[in-house]
Amino acid sequence: MNLSAGIAFQVLQSVFVVLAAPLLMGWVNQCRAWLQNRTAPSVLLPYWTLAKLFHKDAVIARDASPLFRLTPYVLFGCMWLAAGIVPVLATGLPFAPAADIIALVGVFALARVFSALAAMDIGTSFGGLGARREMLIGFLAEPAMLMTLFTAAFISGSTQLTTIVDTLAHRAFAIYPSLAFAGAAFLMVLLAENARIPIDNPTTHLELTMVHEAMILEYSARHLALIEWAVAIKLFAYMTIGIALFMPWGIAAAGDWSALPLAIAALLAKLALAGAALALLETLLAKLRLFLAPEFLSAAFLLAVLGMLTHFLVQA
Repeated sequence: MNLSAGIAFQVLQSVFVVLAAPLLMGWVNQCRAWLQNRTAPSVLLPYWTLAKLFHKDAVIARDASPLFRLTPYVLFGCMWLAAGIVPVLATGLPFAPAADIIALVGVFALARVFSALAAMDIGTSFGGLGARREMLIGFLAEPAMLMTLFTAAFISGSTQLTTIVDTLAHRAFAIYPSLAFAGAAFLMVLLAENARIPIDNPTTHLELTMVHEAMILEYSARHLALIEWAVAIKLFAYMTIGIALFMPWGIAAAGDWSALPLAIAALLAKLALAGAALALLETLLAKLRLFLAPEFLSAAFLLAVLGMLTHFLVQA
């Protein structure tokens, strides 16, 4: 592989993730509005919202520490780094060996810790409430996520995402019962980690039911824009992780520029289907009570473990 071509692919993928993430969020919001028989907002609305926030002046609490000001940049950087680890458009990228699936989960955990600390930094009641809820959900979701990724790692014999994708994409078509269980667990983790229904409602305005939104009530202007952008990148990253693990077909090899148009078209089609499916789930499901969230995530963990045990029992 040509190193310069690989680096060019890496830069292209990173830029593509950052620019396309708000579009995915707009597509999900538009599909949800259609399914709920409401007038759908423009799919470009997230871009306009970000532009409006970047042009406003930030209002920061008098007692805010440097941690509060730094957190939006850390969140944005962590989500961008996580999305860069995932083989979105191509495999075998030069920076891919720098991190594996364990490091990927660690990057998400680092962002969560900074979010919780910043939420408690101001000392508001809703910030502390949201931080405690977020840490509870993360404490239960991270083991389920790791077990899901370990199932794919055992199948491919590696914890590198690029190796996992190459192995699953170039094998003969087969039904893997272990991946079926892992896929169900991953979907549940995706909903919980991205503050989606049934764990959280991203469109709610009721402070007592908020989880993620309660932690960012004190942010405004460019800080809020970076956080909202990071949220969109996180959803994009989780969806591309699911695509890489369970629908890896169409991803180009690093340096193969001729396969890039097909890789982009395949990715856009998969993301469109995934976004529509997410909107459908949010339309059909209702938000769970907070005390039922541990049961939901415990079920995800058990499904992930069952998938891993199924792989060892039937080797599939």
